[in-house]
Amino acid sequence: MEEKNNMTAERSLEIITEQIERSRQMVAKDTGLSLYVAGLCTMGMAILIGILIFFTTNTAWYLMYILLPITIFAADRYAKRGKPKVPASLVSSMVDKTWQAFGIFALAYLVFGILYNMLMSHFEQPEVYMRMMIQPLRVVLLLMGITITINGYILKSRWMVWCGIVGGIGGFVWESFYVSETLTVWLVPYTHASYIGFAHGIIPAFIVTVLAFIGLTLPGLKLKNS
Repeated sequence: MEEKNNMTAERSLEIITEQIERSRQMVAKDTGLSLYVAGLCTMGMAILIGILIFFTTNTAWYLMYILLPITIFAADRYAKRGKPKVPASLVSSMVDKTWQAFGIFALAYLVFGILYNMLMSHFEQPEVYMRMMIQPLRVVLLLMGITITINGYILKSRWMVWCGIVGGIGGFVWESFYVSETLTVWLVPYTHASYIGFAHGIIPAFIVTVLAFIGLTLPGLKLKNS
């Protein structure tokens, strides 16, 4: 009788362990799908904004990033249509919260910087404007690198941690030393349109796309296929 009870207890423990593992896999796949969708949306938005700035030379197109959270939410809901709701877990909650925090701070700083620059360009002389203008992209890239690094620690992914560190600090230094503008002057026949198009359109779009691919799309693909 005692042996039978022991076997029953062992079997119950096995069932519980299997259920926990299945739940963990479901949460990982669900989180991975969300990261994957967010990465694709961010990459698509960056490319679209880069192309629009390239052809119009109007940096106000950066304000389209305000639509990114709505786009990601709608795309995520569409991708998960018809699928059972996955219970929340500590890992998925931490990943979601870190990206939500990034979105709040990055969008707030981006919008403030763009609106501030637009006002300064209308009310100040060009030489004053060039000294006082805000470069929001460098801070956004740094925040994105920090978020990728934190998610790498959460997901126990060493390559993701290093990609976040290198990408975030590298992007910040790149923009701080005006490497995009310097490369544009060296490589592109100088006109005002080509300078704006490449320095503020194509090159920043490329940097954001690479970071989104490394920090969102790749880990999302890895998790959802695990």
